[in-house]
Amino acid sequence: MLVLWCPDWPVVAAAATAGVPAHLPAAVFAGNRVVACSAVARSNGVRRGMRRREAQARCPDVEVFAEDPGRDARLFEPVAAAVEELIVGVEVVRPGVVAVPISGASAYFGGEDRLVELLADRVASATGAECQVGVADGMFAATLAAHRSVLVARGAGGAFLAPLSVTELDQPGTERGELVDLLRRLGIRTLGAFAALPERDVVSRFGSAGLLAHRLARGRDERPPQRRRPPPELAVTTTFDPVLDRIDAAAFMAKTLAGRFHEGLATRGLACTRLGIHATTENGEELSRIWRCAGPLTPEGIADRVRWQFEGWLRKGDGIRPTSGVAELRLEPEETVEGHSLQLGLWQGGGEGEHTPESERAGRALVHVQGLLGPDSVFTAVPDGGSGPAQRVRMVPWGDPRTTEGREAAPWPERLPGLSPATIFDEIIPVIVADENGEQVSVTDRCVLTGAPRSVAIDGGGARDVLGWAGPWRVLAKWWAPEGAATCARLQVVLSGANPIALLLNWQEKRSPLWTVEGMYD
Repeated sequence: MLVLWCPDWPVVAAAATAGVPAHLPAAVFAGNRVVACSAVARSNGVRRGMRRREAQARCPDVEVFAEDPGRDARLFEPVAAAVEELIVGVEVVRPGVVAVPISGASAYFGGEDRLVELLADRVASATGAECQVGVADGMFAATLAAHRSVLVARGAGGAFLAPLSVTELDQPGTERGELVDLLRRLGIRTLGAFAALPERDVVSRFGSAGLLAHRLARGRDERPPQRRRPPPELAVTTTFDPVLDRIDAAAFMAKTLAGRFHEGLATRGLACTRLGIHATTENGEELSRIWRCAGPLTPEGIADRVRWQFEGWLRKGDGIRPTSGVAELRLEPEETVEGHSLQLGLWQGGGEGEHTPESERAGRALVHVQGLLGPDSVFTAVPDGGSGPAQRVRMVPWGDPRTTEGREAAPWPERLPGLSPATIFDEIIPVIVADENGEQVSVTDRCVLTGAPRSVAIDGGGARDVLGWAGPWRVLAKWWAPEGAATCARLQVVLSGANPIALLLNWQEKRSPLWTVEGMYD
């Protein structure tokens, strides 16, 4: 297996999109942690997994980019196309890494050394991207060989891997960090030491995930050789009239098509590990790409890869855009495994990101609603950052990434203490807050009440006694607010009655009414 690796590809793609020169330090962040950084940033102490604050403390000049898999895949498509000009059967492992069997190609070009040289020159001349190439038995060994620009002899993969650190098991997208940490605490520091453990002991102590890692450490393939040949009827084909020539339309289509494709496999007890995406344009051009995955693909994973691939095909300015829109799309399972390889959750409720039969049915129902009413018809709520209760929840269209980049945990000076209101009102509900003399309470420039609240009348109704109150908390005007902007403040009150209620009130200077109901607590 030959693997071509473009180092730090997420950073390269982000910097190219933003026009940032390559000699400046840069890093890509997801969830407020570094997921990729440039060589210049690493020389200043920035490392993968580091928090943003620590990374910026070590390298104050680091350019900060957000993670964007679509951007990475779109810019990587010309690299994959350049490799495909020399070798057929190219598989995209992830943006930045392609793999291909080279038995026939190495013989055709006169040996592996000559082939590697031609590949590096072709990618550099066609795209300007730097790359490293490695050859070894199996994807895992070939990937590590590419990191070191090494050609490992056939059958020597175990000897090549033995002295390497056990941390190499935690490659991007594999989520083996906890396993690696446990191995290190047990005194297992190299892949050779891990490979020397009896397989029976590995299974009993680390389970199926440990068994897979053990196979990799021994230089064996990622999956056992018992693979079923996918029957032709598992492929899913759809045509478009009018033709598909917009990325947003392709992204919406990918969700529905991925659900059909995954459901067809699931009914036969199968899951896809290598996905073929084949398109035919209106002018008869044929576009194909194969995506290799470390584990069985979920419907979301299939939809993501289809969307990423269309971004690479349809995006203008990359030099590989077809001359017309896509008229037909076909998804083929190039490789499948038994369906039990995709273990569902034990509990029906599931966890965040866990796929259960109930969540699958709900997801298909929401996709159906989107098909009837449009992609912006179904939203889900995710926690977000902000000082006010309404700002702490963000509505995300169904199917889009539910990411917050750590904003909800960031310090917000104006955030209310304690719990947020259970209900936030969109409409304006006027209230009158009065003191013991019946005078309306106001807020001074020093954020002090002009009197203790004793009664509150809601929307013209009768006054209710105040059983307790807290505040006020001033809402500071932002730097972009015009000079002389109105002062705002919030006040919590508990009102008497047969069913006492707790309200969050909002006061704003120069507004009529001065007080309104912002939220209600359970």
